Amino acid sequence: MSIFENFGVRQDVTEGMRLECGICWTVYDPADGDDAAQIASGTPFAVLPDDWRCPNCDAPKSKFMAIAS
Repeated sequence: MSIFENFGVRQDVTEGMRLECGICWTVYDPADGDDAAQIASGTPFAVLPDDWRCPNCDAPKSKFMAIAS
């Protein structure tokens, strides 16, 4: 599977996995959370609210893809 084939694939996302926006390349790191959306550090990507969007470009969660640690 290429890196672009995992858009929207959520069954293999682990709690500590970092994900990258496929639009602007902003990285969501659970260790950091998202200050702009008041998401606490330690929040896994899988439990982000359904309406959470990229803090940089406003892309939906489905545009994020897993990246190597």
